Amino acid sequence: MKMAIIAPPYPLEEAPAPPLGVTYVAAACEAAGAEVRIFDYIVSRYTKEKFEEELGRFPADVVGATSVTMNFFGALRIIQDAKSIDPGVVTVMGGPHVTFDAVETLRRYPDVDIIVMGEGEETVRELVPILDGGGDLSTVRGIAFRSDGGIVVTEARELIRDLDSLPLPARHLLPISRYRALGFPVSIITSRGCPNSCIFCLGRRMVGKRVRHRSAVAVVDEIEHILSYGFSRVNVADDIFTANPEKVSAVCREIRRRDVRFTWSAFSRVNTVTPEMLAEMRDAGCDAVSFGIESGNPDMLKRVKKGITLKQARNAVQMCKGEGVLAHASFIVGLPGETAETLEDTRSFAESLGILYGFHFLAPFPGTTVREDIDRYDLEILTDDWDRYDANSAIVRTSSLSAEEMNRFVADLETKHRANWEASLQRYYEGTASGKEYISVEGQLRTKIIFKILSEDLVERFGTIDPIRRADDSDDAVDMFCENVAAAVGGDRDLAARTIRDLVDRGLIAFRSKGERTTWFWTPCGRASAERPHPKESTVTPVALHEASAYRLA
Repeated sequence: MKMAIIAPPYPLEEAPAPPLGVTYVAAACEAAGAEVRIFDYIVSRYTKEKFEEELGRFPADVVGATSVTMNFFGALRIIQDAKSIDPGVVTVMGGPHVTFDAVETLRRYPDVDIIVMGEGEETVRELVPILDGGGDLSTVRGIAFRSDGGIVVTEARELIRDLDSLPLPARHLLPISRYRALGFPVSIITSRGCPNSCIFCLGRRMVGKRVRHRSAVAVVDEIEHILSYGFSRVNVADDIFTANPEKVSAVCREIRRRDVRFTWSAFSRVNTVTPEMLAEMRDAGCDAVSFGIESGNPDMLKRVKKGITLKQARNAVQMCKGEGVLAHASFIVGLPGETAETLEDTRSFAESLGILYGFHFLAPFPGTTVREDIDRYDLEILTDDWDRYDANSAIVRTSSLSAEEMNRFVADLETKHRANWEASLQRYYEGTASGKEYISVEGQLRTKIIFKILSEDLVERFGTIDPIRRADDSDDAVDMFCENVAAAVGGDRDLAARTIRDLVDRGLIAFRSKGERTTWFWTPCGRASAERPHPKESTVTPVALHEASAYRLA
């Protein structure tokens, strides 16, 4: 049985990395005997015509897609296109959004056949042979589907106890060279589960309150596997990597024991770190941690059940500074009961920390306590247009604060950020930027150039050199290609050309000649052929990455 698994489009502001959930599910489907392809539209432009061509080359029996709320409609559109191309194809959706909106999704969108709820790996391993052999769907736990004019929701599946039993994510199915070009860290998990009860978060409901850990050996095995593809930076995407000091220490010791050289970052929580832990993480290659502080008002923190204090937040940041680890903080605008005064408290507290920080708007996703118990809170949800659930504009209001006022608050912050960015940009072009600032600015500019090349398929669209202009040698071919694509990128054509040439030099883009025609393409760049990381492997430095996440890229 052939399965096409979709990685739907994702915006650059969200720092798109090689998708983790998609590759876990793909690996489980392969283990169940399916022939699997990942159709990746994160780093490639999506059109129905392209999709139809890809299905022509790989005629899938099943098309699956996973999504979060913000790109649900993008994933749904591809599922609907799959049905219009082949009405007989079986369509499956998974991910946090449909997990908590399964019945409504099936009711409203007839092109969706089956929904996988919660952790999907064990579910799809049961589902694949049934879809292949025509068995009884009702025997598969953790799914929802239509039957006899109604909707069937099967028994909930227990959480996976032994995470080490899962096959490694199927990254071999991804367009590796494209992700290496983009330069964002590769995500990995060392655990699943979150013991906290924040009312705005899905973590606890999606993966349980008990934290289940992978062994340190399995974690570092996967890190080495990632590095073998030519990547050089990893992000630990656990809800709270630092929840268990012994587990953190075990992973760090295993990294040092094997002398694995790479850099990494992690999501953390301010009441879980110590100087000793941060020092051990630093010595194992960690150079950055992200804290979700959410508010600078103590009453707001209690209201959303964050379970931390502002003193703990300040202490955690000081610990990071003391141990030489970059700290980043995120805050939420529009929490229940938000007022102009609480927002000012948050702004003041964020600025007082002396670190990079970002403000994001509350997005009351399906399944969150704040959405399901909305009547208990001073909050009104203004829209169910899932495309607006990207945390980049206000979609709620409180009794004291309108959505427009929330938007103005963040707009004022962004004005300051934009002014700082424009000043840095001016120094960059004048040649007066410091070394650190120069690297940061150029990293962000290169990232935007590469994302434009990827998202608009510029290599495919402008990478064919016609016979009249065909190069006589490889240097001319590179020059012509860089000229074509840089012109399509626009803006700083010199930097665009240098960025493209760097991708060529790193072997991520290559060309072949047939007759009088030269055609450029992204190289497969699979594990077997991947060289060790190039000195310029990542276009995004730790500082640039965190600056990009502070508000939005300028």
